[in-house]
Amino acid sequence: MLQFFGMTNQRKKRQIPNKAKDLSEWYLAVVREAKLADYAPVRGTMVFRPWGYALWENLQKYLDDLIKEMGVENAYFPIFIPMSLLEKEESHVEGFSPELAVVTHGGGERLKEALAVRPTSETIMYTMFSKWISGWRDLPLKINQWANVVRWEKRTFPFLRTAEFLWQEGHTAHATHEEAKAQVYLALEAYKKVFFEQLAVWGVTGWKSESEKFAGGLKTTSFEALMPDGKALQAATSHDLGQNFSRAFEVSFQDKEGKKKYVWQTSWGLSTRALGGLIMVHGDDQGLFLPPKIAPIQIVIIPIYQDKNKKIVLTAAKNLALELKQQFKVKLDDRESYSPGWKFNDWEIKGVPLRIEIGPKDLEKNQVVVVRRDNFDKLAVARVELEEVIKKLLAKQQKEALEKSKKMTQEKTHLVDSYDRFKQIMDGERGFIKAFWCGNPECETKIKAETKATTRCLPFDSKEENGHCIYCGKPAKYRWYFAQAY
Repeated sequence: MLQFFGMTNQRKKRQIPNKAKDLSEWYLAVVREAKLADYAPVRGTMVFRPWGYALWENLQKYLDDLIKEMGVENAYFPIFIPMSLLEKEESHVEGFSPELAVVTHGGGERLKEALAVRPTSETIMYTMFSKWISGWRDLPLKINQWANVVRWEKRTFPFLRTAEFLWQEGHTAHATHEEAKAQVYLALEAYKKVFFEQLAVWGVTGWKSESEKFAGGLKTTSFEALMPDGKALQAATSHDLGQNFSRAFEVSFQDKEGKKKYVWQTSWGLSTRALGGLIMVHGDDQGLFLPPKIAPIQIVIIPIYQDKNKKIVLTAAKNLALELKQQFKVKLDDRESYSPGWKFNDWEIKGVPLRIEIGPKDLEKNQVVVVRRDNFDKLAVARVELEEVIKKLLAKQQKEALEKSKKMTQEKTHLVDSYDRFKQIMDGERGFIKAFWCGNPECETKIKAETKATTRCLPFDSKEENGHCIYCGKPAKYRWYFAQAY
């Protein structure tokens, strides 16, 4: 980690590579220089630094409110899961077995049964559901858990793919399949709100293919976002589990007629990889940019003074901060050991949406200077108009950030009918490709092997057409989204 001691009289030296030239190096530099996270001693794990964790807290608060609006309650389940539970649903354990971290010893002794470190919680939760549900009056049961999970990934990348990450996982049990399917859509709609309204990240929602669905589930829906390098990020998923798990774990109930029936279940989750998408989509060559609604600090106030006017400027800055804190998330940076230029650069890298500069000349004119982080526009604003101007600027930044993400996604979305063109795009600029696919998993597998592109989803609003599979040429009814993915 770079240190910046002894640099109090100059702007902080930039350590951010060009984003367009090398997105990967740029991304790692932003994570480091914005102090979002740092590498931990165990391979593939990371430490959330306060600035990065504050982003997660803001997302968590917003999403948790949406979850509770759906009638879902928070609970917590153990991180250790007996292997025998995972093995109850064969396709589930098969899907996760390559990523499992397993505990074989405890207290200096070999355990009688190995314990998996939570890769996901269906098995431990549904063991408890089978105890809690007996009759139709116990339904629906709606539980959410905010937790960490462990998946022993071979290739890791901060936030996007780590051996341990944070997430929420919702799990519900219903008397009918119709109720369960409605819950699947409700959860995905909540995720869409998080990305559109908070993170300002555009994306598409739809059904996953059979090979891409959740292991052990009936059907999977997802929110797919496109990154600046043309790769897709599976940003959130919501699963219709059918009765696969309820039969395996005996989660049954007695209906109003006294008959035994198995519940219909859903599970859905969003993780800290959403923050990786946020960073990639909104950052620039100066560092991070945070849409105002997700930013831990919306406004940083930087006093500019000399010794002769230090007291009056600092007093004015402190009063301004107290005033603005009534409506906004504000930070007064009155650190004396750093120059204004160093502070400008420091907060630019961290992505704070607005900067307010206040100096002796501003006090004379009864104004401040407001600087937008997203485009660096500078505005001299009269103090009497400041609060109203800030409201408009923050709203404009939030709106324009989503519009920018949408425009980028649309520009990188291609309607393709030729497999040669398909391969050309995936070898070059990449992006979303909308192409006909016959539904045959063999075609899907061969496309992946030859282009590294996978089916991302079939959008919910897809219209039936008369087309031909991009790979085999056989009749196909729908255009699927394809992309290389993180």
